[in-house]
Amino acid sequence: MELHGQNFIGSQLSRGTGATLRATSPLTQQPLEPAFFSAGDAEVAAALEAAESAFAMYRGTPGEQRAAFLEKIADEIVAIGDDLIARAREETGLPEARLTGERARTVNQLRMFAGVAREGSWVDARIDPALPDRKPAPRPDLRRMLVPIGPVVVFGSSNFPLAFSVAGGDTASALATGNPVVVKAHSGHPGTSELVAAAVRRAVAASSLPAGVFSMLHGPGKIIGMALVRHPLTRAVGFTGSRAAGRALFDAAAARPDPIPVFAEMSSLNPVFILPGILRENARAVAEGLCGSITLGVGQFCTKPGLVFGLQGPAFDEFQRQLALRLEAVAPATMLHAGICESYHAGLARARAVDGVAPLARSGREPEAARTEGEPVLLRTDAANFRAHPELAAEVFGPFALLIAAGALAELEQIADGLEGQLTAAIHGTPEDLRDARPLVRRLERRAGRLIVNGFPTGVEVCPAMNHGGPYPATTDVRFTSVGTAALLRFVRPLCYQDFPGALLPDALKDENPLKLRRLVNGTPWAGGGP
Repeated sequence: MELHGQNFIGSQLSRGTGATLRATSPLTQQPLEPAFFSAGDAEVAAALEAAESAFAMYRGTPGEQRAAFLEKIADEIVAIGDDLIARAREETGLPEARLTGERARTVNQLRMFAGVAREGSWVDARIDPALPDRKPAPRPDLRRMLVPIGPVVVFGSSNFPLAFSVAGGDTASALATGNPVVVKAHSGHPGTSELVAAAVRRAVAASSLPAGVFSMLHGPGKIIGMALVRHPLTRAVGFTGSRAAGRALFDAAAARPDPIPVFAEMSSLNPVFILPGILRENARAVAEGLCGSITLGVGQFCTKPGLVFGLQGPAFDEFQRQLALRLEAVAPATMLHAGICESYHAGLARARAVDGVAPLARSGREPEAARTEGEPVLLRTDAANFRAHPELAAEVFGPFALLIAAGALAELEQIADGLEGQLTAAIHGTPEDLRDARPLVRRLERRAGRLIVNGFPTGVEVCPAMNHGGPYPATTDVRFTSVGTAALLRFVRPLCYQDFPGALLPDALKDENPLKLRRLVNGTPWAGGGP
């Protein structure tokens, strides 16, 4: 498909007013055609004004209409065919099989949220009818539900060009709940973004929705991203990326005259605690699984395990040997772009320079392209040194892990107390190990959004029970997730109606319950029917 490089502002295309940009292929290190036109302040304003105008109608659309719209987006993405996979591979270097799987995840997310919109109980309707005879004071009629928040700005992510990008989970959860979306395309894969944006736009037209329901802009994050966050019509932000960028957006949103919520998924080291019993029984299997998790996708997953803790002794020594052998056998591979690769090697250099840190393993092959390939690396230190050097707890985004040996389980508990917030934390152990590790589990409950036993954090299941979030700096708001159906809670707000006549109430709160929703009435769950 021919790309035009323009910005999508509702049903209109714009060449913008900023400088042009081109993607550079990490596979060839050559710039790709075409040039993409950066938006300016005028395009930012036009996109958000169109979104605000569309919100007046879109917020009230029936769940069935929004569901059909999301399903149409999924169909349009599938209809792009191999062109989408080919362009994404050119721009990101990700293997075809990985991208094909990610497209399936993206489409399935859209269909999952379509089901949520169609069923409708996400509004969490709560009804407490009036009690006019209650003493000493009557109770008014109170009815509460969740409503869409308004235009949402979504930032495309570099490491998931489909599933966390233009039509990814942030966009799907915002659209499902009646919010227009303005996407800031990631500059690393603008062509992929355009192909998906065109699919969304076709779905908007086919669904007879106002054009401002969706827009997408190109441009530098520090300029266009900040302008989108600061614009007075923006009501919420979804972001996946670096800690520095996420915090900058969060601070900008908080500094507005009217602060708005920012859900930024940022930094996580996803610590893994491996207890002695499991290593005595099966060090090889644990080493093999951990190696695969560290190197999956060249370590470019937000859930990559970066810290591995264990107890000193022969079992941990054998585990280190087994893990080192496996990492040495993994070849360097292409990273998403030169900037990520450079940051990876800079992070390795900082970790290696810390006193008391020793090399344990490195890929047996040198990178063929130093600017775009990342080689697996394993370093080690002891618990006392780790605690003495907080810089060792900084994320290194790529196929790297640091092994830390402690003298006793109590020392691991102290380390857990000192960790920053994480997306995940994992514990490996036998039933006996795990009984002894209950205090460690209690500590990790305060540090992570997902706890794992005898498994690895990569491979985030997209389902209602998933939590992909965590305490700062894993995210800017520990209460929410960016994966699973609960992700929609980021882009809604509660609204209570007091003493409203039935004719003025939303259908979700009417006595006759025309939508047949699951509701909470007088504090009691009620499925279907009236109150």
